[in-house]
Amino acid sequence: METSPMMRHTCLKLEIPSTEPIFVKGTWFDTHFDLSITDGLHAWVSNATEEEVKERAAQWDQPVTEYIELVERYLGFRQPGSVYQFVDAGDDHKRLSWTFEKEGTKLEWRWKLQPSPDSRKITAGILDFLMDANIRLSEEVVRKTQSFEKLKVEAEKCLEQSERFTNDKMEFESEIYAKFLGILNSKKAKLREFRDQLSKQETAGKAPVDEEESTDKTESYHSGSDAEESEEEPAKNLTSSSKDVPAGRGRRRKRAN
Repeated sequence: METSPMMRHTCLKLEIPSTEPIFVKGTWFDTHFDLSITDGLHAWVSNATEEEVKERAAQWDQPVTEYIELVERYLGFRQPGSVYQFVDAGDDHKRLSWTFEKEGTKLEWRWKLQPSPDSRKITAGILDFLMDANIRLSEEVVRKTQSFEKLKVEAEKCLEQSERFTNDKMEFESEIYAKFLGILNSKKAKLREFRDQLSKQETAGKAPVDEEESTDKTESYHSGSDAEESEEEPAKNLTSSSKDVPAGRGRRRKRAN
């Protein structure tokens, strides 16, 4: 089965000074394109064949696809800075032209259109295309609006949930902090109690030890004094004895004489 070439449609409203607004409908293929223009009363058409497109592209040293892409860009969407004109070309023909810049040089492209044999049909076809496009655009706007509203509701739910989580977190942290503070104060009180008990035990343990030490010192002092006295008494006795002995001996010698 033979497939038809890819086809694209565009429609551009042009408001050109000193003329009525016109609508330019383009049907774009890979190697050629068709143009239909109406001002609401009259219509003009141009069927750019593959040979004509190839010849124009060769004049500008461009591939056919690049040439068609550039024409579609300027006749499918109005480009800022481009000057559009739609003037008489004789014999009820019209010439559509537009300007663009390439490598710093301002250029002008133009296509000649002939009067349509059925202006009413061309105008009706353009209006139908615009109405269909408007319907599709309206449906797209409705879908986007519904999607936006849905996202808005979801965002509000997420925000509410986030606020609830934040409040729960703050309450939980406050409760945990209060419990921790109570436990910490209880531990501190027990530590102070243990410290006081240890201090009392140390104080009570030092008093008996001091009394025993003082008693030991007193006893050792008395025992030392007694020993000294006992040592002094024999020494005195010995001294007195030694004194008595020579005296006796002297008296004995005298008796012998």
